[in-house]
Amino acid sequence: MINDPTALRKSALLQERSKSESNQPLVIVVDDDAAVRDAVRELMLSAGMECVGFASTRELLETDVLGRPGCLVLDVRMPGSSGLDLQLHLTASGNPKPIVFLTGYGDIPMSVQAMKAGAIDFLTKPVRDQTLLDAVVAGINKDVVHRASVLALKRNVERFETLTPRERQVLHEVARGRVNKQIAFDLGISEVTVKLHRSNVMRKMQASSIGELIRIWETLPAPMRAACAAQTARAS
Repeated sequence: MINDPTALRKSALLQERSKSESNQPLVIVVDDDAAVRDAVRELMLSAGMECVGFASTRELLETDVLGRPGCLVLDVRMPGSSGLDLQLHLTASGNPKPIVFLTGYGDIPMSVQAMKAGAIDFLTKPVRDQTLLDAVVAGINKDVVHRASVLALKRNVERFETLTPRERQVLHEVARGRVNKQIAFDLGISEVTVKLHRSNVMRKMQASSIGELIRIWETLPAPMRAACAAQTARAS
């Protein structure tokens, strides 16, 4: 079978477009009142933000839109699971999506619970357009920063795992502020060998300076850094 170059290019473009769209922020409205969903959606669209609406938390959880960066606008009281239930579910599942609560039946205990659990804001209906927009933008910005942090951590862990045991020891010593001569003494190797391992560490961790290397080290999970420190201590 002969592949059609034009068809292949179109397929590649569609895949690239789909990937680009999946990285665009999405405002997700969950409210059993269709009029509210439509009003919020129109407001978000007028501000240049993509927005989708759902009538219940169950309807939302049956889709895959929560994987998109963005922000949730939730009613508190709805048939079935409430907005507060959804907030707890997302936190427990490791997906602490930024949430703006928008309700006509809120009270102080509800708002305190929501804010303690990490909500961006707890607004009551009717709400000024600008107030809601400001809260949603704050939520989107928080999610973008969080996702970037998670991605950076993932990449740093993957790079760390490419280091040899000796390179990890050298990285730990560098993070402690030790110079080559001290590291050589601690590990019982020559300074030339230390310089070689240090160069490999910089390259593999994609650090352009010692300061950046130390910052990368500090982002690694505490158990990983502790294991590396223990390994270095045994080698000393």
